[in-house]
Amino acid sequence: MKTHEISIRIRYGETDQMGVVYHGNYAQFLEMGRVEWLRNIGISYRSMEEEGIMLPVVSLKLDYKKPARYDDVIRVVTSLRSEPGVKIEFDYEILGKNDEVLTLGNTVLVFVDKRTGKPMRCPGHILEKIRE
Repeated sequence: MKTHEISIRIRYGETDQMGVVYHGNYAQFLEMGRVEWLRNIGISYRSMEEEGIMLPVVSLKLDYKKPARYDDVIRVVTSLRSEPGVKIEFDYEILGKNDEVLTLGNTVLVFVDKRTGKPMRCPGHILEKIRE
């Protein structure tokens, strides 16, 4: 399935007293990767929300291998696991220097109708962009 990659330079405020990236920041890194993955295929969160589509995270998994530190440049590689239905699932690799795997991640999100708050199937126009 489609893959997209972004680079992020670690800011001082993202580290803890041990000088490594605080574990809670990784959820934001995954979100940044996911948002840019969608933008890369021509879909923005803003446009989905304007259409009445919400996409909340229902599952977040992280497997920390090695730490990232202040001023490191990490690469977040985001991959769609399978064609979405009601749920859309992404896998992530956070890589450091020399493609060293720092963290592996996975998120599952659900398409939700903003008006009703109920789950819905992935809209056809989004499926078309994914299949292109």
